[in-house]
Amino acid sequence: MAREDIPGKIGEILADFLADKELDIYRIVYKKEGPGWVLRVFLDKTMDAENEYVSIDECEAVTGYLSDKLDELDLIDRSYNLEVSSPGLDRELIRESDYVRFAGRQVEVKTYEQINGKKNFDGILVGKEGDIVTIDVGGERLEIPSGKISKINLAVVF
Repeated sequence: MAREDIPGKIGEILADFLADKELDIYRIVYKKEGPGWVLRVFLDKTMDAENEYVSIDECEAVTGYLSDKLDELDLIDRSYNLEVSSPGLDRELIRESDYVRFAGRQVEVKTYEQINGKKNFDGILVGKEGDIVTIDVGGERLEIPSGKISKINLAVVF
């Protein structure tokens, strides 16, 4: 199977298994790192989940299921390391639903070019409409075109 097709196939394999577990696929990455290959599956909670965070037990359950299925189906023709985890507290906002789910939370935004003389912003996520991400920076709303954002992550606040 072509390397590019593997994440899609992994998503198909996991869809039914995750359906009743309040889990979604956040991202699947299959790539060469150093001398070997790695298959990373990042899990996320569904928007209506009781708990916001993915547990170690949930990662272990998905790892066991996926490992068995991959052995059974023999989709990947080379050795690889399988890693299943959550996106973490400082997750990158990559899906449209992330902008709805995390509205009102503190974010860190990095842009490709300067906006108002800066390329890094900390603020409260207001949301995303069309191609515009809006954050509240010190009481003022800043609208940033998505194409100018190199990265937007939840801020880790203690």
